[in-house]
Amino acid sequence: MANFDWAYWLPVIFAALMVISMFAYVILDGYDLGVGILLELEQDTQQKDKMIASIGPFWDANETWLVLGVGLLLVAFPMAHGIILTALYLPVAIMLLGLILRGVAFDFRVKAQAHHQPLWNRLFFVGSLLATVSQGVMLGRYLTGFAPGWGAWGFALLVGLSMVAAYALIGASWLIMKTSGALQQRAVRWAQRSVWFAALAALLVSIATPWVSPRVFDLWFSLPNVFLLAPVPIMTAALFGVIAYSLPKLAQRQRNGNDNFCWLPFAATVGIVLLSFFGLVYSIFPHLVIDQLTIWQAASSTDSLMIMFVGATFVLPTIIGYTIYSYRVFWGKAGELSYQ
Repeated sequence: MANFDWAYWLPVIFAALMVISMFAYVILDGYDLGVGILLELEQDTQQKDKMIASIGPFWDANETWLVLGVGLLLVAFPMAHGIILTALYLPVAIMLLGLILRGVAFDFRVKAQAHHQPLWNRLFFVGSLLATVSQGVMLGRYLTGFAPGWGAWGFALLVGLSMVAAYALIGASWLIMKTSGALQQRAVRWAQRSVWFAALAALLVSIATPWVSPRVFDLWFSLPNVFLLAPVPIMTAALFGVIAYSLPKLAQRQRNGNDNFCWLPFAATVGIVLLSFFGLVYSIFPHLVIDQLTIWQAASSTDSLMIMFVGATFVLPTIIGYTIYSYRVFWGKAGELSYQ
């Protein structure tokens, strides 16, 4: 270990931990934000309660990964944290507003009188939508290196709308796994609609990203990279095809009381998100602020990172452990919503 170059590897390790944290957040909070967006499409109050019950045991813990990711950015890469959070001040504020609105509506909808429940359901939907669109806008602004102008902001808004389609798909896939009966059948229909919007959004973002960033264009379309990276879009398209093909088959089987492979759309969606993260990391590494700041330029001192690394060896396994434990305890179909 005496010759191990900690000054080089510690920033790489913390950058990897940030990517893992944000990937976990997009999957875990993505499905419960998606359920919040789909809540507006359900008209029956009891079915709305079942939708909430399917995310109830997990949704608070899911947001831990967002806190961890932003916390790592703050302590490990303070210079990049200042640049990124300053440039994204407005969408970050809107996202926090949406998350607070969701939290308040989540609790108040249960205790509210019957004639007030539709208001809290609507606010839960609005909070979920605000948080989702703002996260997409932040990603779009980040990918353009916070470029000024209507074109860059229009691209960011396109990514924001794409995020709505992606979260709706993963939310519907979650409901297919966690529910049964009429709600499960409706979740299949929601997934059938959202998968095409999500696929179109992925295509548009894939075209727009190299268009707004010449560096990303060179990375993906120079030789031999164009051939080496071809499996990424091909596998992504194949996973969209798996979802689209499997949904009508699942609906038919579930009408006959057969729930086998109900996990398949969710697993395929996780695969699409994983491939998207690979593409994103490949496009920006080693920059933390695109074309401005590398992870080594933005990192805290090696001594500070070493102290944080020791802390991370305790904190990260703890978060992973209680996340796995909570999903193990509450695994299976969601039941009736109850706070007794």
